[in-house]
Amino acid sequence: MPVLKKLTPAERVMRALRGGQPDRTPFTIYDIMLPRCTAERKLRNRGLCLIRLARSYRVVYPNTGIKSERFEDKNGRIMVRTEYSTPHGDLYALAEDSGYANNWPLEYLFKSPDDYKKLLFLINDARILPEYSKAAALIGQLGEDYLVRDQIGLEPMQALISSDYMGTMNFCIEWKDNRDDVLKLYEALVEMNRKVYSVVADGPLAFSNYGGNVVPQIIGAELFRQYYMPHYKEATESLHKKGKLIGCHFDADNTAIMDDIARTPLDYIEAYDAGMSPPVGEAMRKWPDKVLWINWPSAWHLEDEDTVCRKTAGLIREAGAPDRFIIGITEDVPDNRLQGNLMAIMGGIDKFHGIK
Repeated sequence: MPVLKKLTPAERVMRALRGGQPDRTPFTIYDIMLPRCTAERKLRNRGLCLIRLARSYRVVYPNTGIKSERFEDKNGRIMVRTEYSTPHGDLYALAEDSGYANNWPLEYLFKSPDDYKKLLFLINDARILPEYSKAAALIGQLGEDYLVRDQIGLEPMQALISSDYMGTMNFCIEWKDNRDDVLKLYEALVEMNRKVYSVVADGPLAFSNYGGNVVPQIIGAELFRQYYMPHYKEATESLHKKGKLIGCHFDADNTAIMDDIARTPLDYIEAYDAGMSPPVGEAMRKWPDKVLWINWPSAWHLEDEDTVCRKTAGLIREAGAPDRFIIGITEDVPDNRLQGNLMAIMGGIDKFHGIK
């Protein structure tokens, strides 16, 4: 077997994403999840690639008043309250600062059917403004140990479920009782996302996620086919015309939609967790034209470090395709296991590839 040129962490991930053969299995983590420390420096020296989540655009609401305040509650939690003033009345959402990329929602914008007009105005008021120079500057500033990933946003239906708009419980009730009103919001979000596709496609970042956190046990396969898959197709066509890659963050139990995901044109599946979804080998067989970018199984972080190392090598062996497999950390890891487990995962990668 020919000896492959040693790649930088960023080159290694991009080669795998584009279907080429990297010199070893890539290992990534969202940079916000790993504090700058000695262990982080050692991991980067051994090939860990840090993923910076960014956007090549911003969303503004020129006809909506927006106020946001941060405060500490009586339990010492940092809270964020955001208020939107529309011609039809005010909306507000309340969330706890999680310290990560997304805050934990406590109160959603939707409180009652009286809020439909307000939400529809808010969504229709959105304007998408490119911020290409800011995104391009990140690439140069961060260097070869980083990749900067773009984000289209959530799928229109998923935005109602997972974002500040409605939340799962409100969505399920309203889908049963006021479906026509829900679908008006959905259609408005479809049009909003269509404005994003071309902006991301023309931007400086090489790849983008579209949506994620889909829970098939809530929406079911039929809704997935009707309200999710067409948007992956449309967005992919737009990005592929400009040579960009696109994937989705499927981090739930994907058993019910494995065959449907296979029929999407997505280039990669990110955050796949074999601790709850079908095994890695099955995913690789079902998706022969996609890169599998797993979340190292969250439940396995409770194992001892020798087991973490051994299971990592086992995952690579099971994947059986070094050109289509990336190991990532996309979900929270217990603080007391983070550094040791990341070292053990890197050790498992080294062991599989015979690196000392």
